[in-house]
Amino acid sequence: MTRAVNLNMAAAGWRPTVDNYLGRVSKARILEAVREAKGEASAQLIDHLKKADMAKEAERLLADTGWLPEPLRTADVHVTEAGSETGADPLPAFLSDGEDGGAEEPTPSDPEEDQPHIVAAE
Repeated sequence: MTRAVNLNMAAAGWRPTVDNYLGRVSKARILEAVREAKGEASAQLIDHLKKADMAKEAERLLADTGWLPEPLRTADVHVTEAGSETGADPLPAFLSDGEDGGAEEPTPSDPEEDQPHIVAAE
């Protein structure tokens, strides 16, 4: 939904909390979120905690990072390890509209395949 309307939920003030996200996902997902936003060292600080305590600490760690769960992210914004938002990485050469960097030309199709098939009327 956020992609359809190009809504940046982090800029709109949404933050991951125990009540709205962290208390509803698995411990593995909590650790993944902290790892994405703050790095491996921060994730290791809380990986031994019980889920309730882990969620509380993750809320504190994620508070000002701008981290969003995947469904709330816009297509052109992502969070770096430092927690700042940046534009998406540029497309690889073979996916961009410009020069394809020497990719092979497509092979011509068989001329017989391009001919329309005639269907007899009943």
